[in-house]
Amino acid sequence: MKNFIIPAVLASVMASGFAFAAELPASIKAKGEIVVAIMPNYPPMDFKDPATNTLTGFDYDLGNALAERLGVKIKWQETGFEQMINALTTDRVDMVLSGMTDTAERQASVTFIDYFTSGPQFYTLQKNKDTNEIVDLCGKKVGTSRRTNFPAEIAAWSKANCEAAGKPAINVIGTEGSADARAQLRQSRIDAAMQGSETLPYLKTQEKDMYKTVGLPISEQYSGMGVSKKKPELSEAVKVALQSMIDDGSYQVILKKWDLELGAIKTVTINAGK
Repeated sequence: MKNFIIPAVLASVMASGFAFAAELPASIKAKGEIVVAIMPNYPPMDFKDPATNTLTGFDYDLGNALAERLGVKIKWQETGFEQMINALTTDRVDMVLSGMTDTAERQASVTFIDYFTSGPQFYTLQKNKDTNEIVDLCGKKVGTSRRTNFPAEIAAWSKANCEAAGKPAINVIGTEGSADARAQLRQSRIDAAMQGSETLPYLKTQEKDMYKTVGLPISEQYSGMGVSKKKPELSEAVKVALQSMIDDGSYQVILKKWDLELGAIKTVTINAGK
């Protein structure tokens, strides 16, 4: 993936995108750049190339392409995930583009331009031959990051599919993050783990013959680009620019680069998350 070259058609489309700059807020047009928060710890969405220690990933490529189309430079600002919404509302950044899930709770503070779909998906070690379907996890320990809504999603699925069928509930183990969950899985401290479906194909390429997915994602959710509610013009400009990328195929080119075609959207929505 490191040597992937975006086709000339994408470059030419981006180069012709300066017309979108007219729709940007005056403050952004005046400074000629958009400041975007990112936390590079969630490959393939956001991470640093281990060979060069430079930012890379789907969000990084998409953000650069959007900025080019909008006719401004992009200034990436590494920001702790817990601080991103506050950074938006206090105008320290103009936008968040870091795989953030669009939820009704977050919509109270932020406007989301939805750009991708994914879902929480179970996985386990390939050697766990007794775990092939999600119902095989009833009564077992499943780890997932406590900083996400995945613990609640697992509990809800367990109630509807394990307990309702008279089977023992899934024992949800909160972890410090996805890396911690994987470590506990390899150490056999848990039986399975959950993380976003968009990360699992990449994970399996990094640790070959180690993991297998269990069933399909248990729900669908939107990833959104977060923008302050004080900047509706910016939200609209980004929405229009992204839709144009979908319509001309340049969005799909970036998805294909990162093996994320299954998460593609056809129409850009605002605050479609629940």
